[in-house]
Amino acid sequence: MQKQPNSRLCFVCGVENPIGLHLFFYTDEEGRCIARFRPRPEHQGYPGCLHGGLISTLLDEVMGRVLTHRQVWAMTGRLEVRFRRPVPLDQELTIVAELTRERTRAYEARGELRLPDGTVLAEAAGLYIRVPDEFVERARAELDFWQVVPD
Repeated sequence: MQKQPNSRLCFVCGVENPIGLHLFFYTDEEGRCIARFRPRPEHQGYPGCLHGGLISTLLDEVMGRVLTHRQVWAMTGRLEVRFRRPVPLDQELTIVAELTRERTRAYEARGELRLPDGTVLAEAAGLYIRVPDEFVERARAELDFWQVVPD
């Protein structure tokens, strides 16, 4: 698996964000994006369960990152999440996504959030729109940090 870059302050992958999730992402041999996350009590919605907004965030990020190894920068155009079961805290979760359709400026992906035994707790589908090159250049300048860092 190939490790993907992290940013400095992104809520999900920012290595210096004091309130961020600090996730690391990997691209596997099939081009899927994979991340692992162990939710803590401060991530809960209902007692003992991961907040639905964070479930959506995790799925959105991993689906958008299926384009990272292709050097494509895109933003979410549509996100649909299906919550199948409550997501428990303090268990390592796997979030995995794959590209399902590619067009000139739009990409579709699907993702799943799983327990260690493979049980699917939530699934999503998303549409990602390629951002213009000038936006990417401006973002790179403001990021000032987009690199692979050790776990």
